Order: sequence, then C-alpha cells, then structure tokens
Amino acid sequence: MSRAARRDDLIAAALDLFSTSAPEQVSVDDIAARADVSRPLFYRYFSSIRELQVAALRTVTDGLIDRLAVSAEGAPLDRLRAVVRGLIAVAGEYRAGYIALLRSGSVIATSETEALVDQVRNRAVELILAEAGVAEPSPLLLLTLRCWTAVVEGTLLNWLQEGAPPRDELDAWLVDQLVAMLAVTAAHDPAAAVAYLLTDSQPSTSSG
Repeated sequence: MSRAARRDDLIAAALDLFSTSAPEQVSVDDIAARADVSRPLFYRYFSSIRELQVAALRTVTDGLIDRLAVSAEGAPLDRLRAVVRGLIAVAGEYRAGYIALLRSGSVIATSETEALVDQVRNRAVELILAEAGVAEPSPLLLLTLRCWTAVVEGTLLNWLQEGAPPRDELDAWLVDQLVAMLAVTAAHDPAAAVAYLLTDSQPSTSSG
C-alpha cells in the first residue's frame, strides 16, 4: 500500500471512531486497531493524535469547499438549490467525518480546526454574495447569511444522526429558510440588495 493510501486509511479510521465516540475517548491504539496497523506505524504518518484530528477535519472541509466551487446552470435559486444538494451529498459521503466535525469541534478545537470550519462557512457566504452581486454587504446581511450557514450545519447533522427530515426535502427546505431570512433582513435593511432571491422564485415545496 502506498504511503498516501495508508495515511488515508488512518484518517478514515479516525473519522469512523470520532463519529460514535468523543474524541478524547479515542486513543492511538483504537485508531491503529481500526486501521489494522501497528502503533509504531501510526507514528510514521502522524506525530500525534491531534495532528490526525486536524487532517481528518480537513478531509471533510475540503470536500465541502470543493462542492461549493461547482457551478450550476439556471436562475439564482436553482443554482443555490444545486449547491445545497451538493453539500447534502458530501455530508452523506463523509457521514462520519461530518458528524465528527460538528460534534467534536468544542472538544478538539484549536485555532487551526476552527479555521477549517470557518473556511466552509465563509465560502458559502461568499458564494451567495457573488450571486447577488453584492460587493460590500451590510452588517445585517452578513449576519443573516452566517446564521443561515448555522441552520445548514445543524440540519445536516440532525439528518445524519436522526434521519429527519427526509433527504428529498432537505434542499428545498434549506433554500426556503434562506429566502425567508432574507425577506426579514430586506424589511429592516433595504440596502442589503437581496431582492433578487425574493423575486426570482417563490419558496418551493419540492427539491425538484
């Protein structure tokens, strides 16, 4: 097995364990056993379990950021729905990692891990602002978009852990949440320039 493949195996083992156990309860021995390698071999790839934790989180955030970079066709809301569907797909693909990312953040948080999570949030906000053509967003608009990213995170985490709401309802519901939040913001701050989302399409009832 190549060095890169072995390293990926260790990351996958860690993500699997972190999704069901608190990170502080997972030892190097646990990860080595799950990956079917020796403890000394683990240390050939990672200097500590902390280094592995950061690498595991980076795997998930890289996948989410890559999905945000994918362009789609259609009207603004259609493109946003496509992006949200992509995020749902990545969360499902990296189920263990996404759960670990959200559940363990407060336990293993460092400036580096917090920066990884913030990269995804910031990229999502940048994407929406770019679609709206807003170069200098108002404080209220920024707050609205950042709150929406928290809604997305919490919803996907609940979906992965509880199976609700159904996957085929997620993207439309999340986009409708953003439209509703932007409508409130526009009422308080017309300069937010969010009318493009509100007039482009009525809230949807399906993920179509």
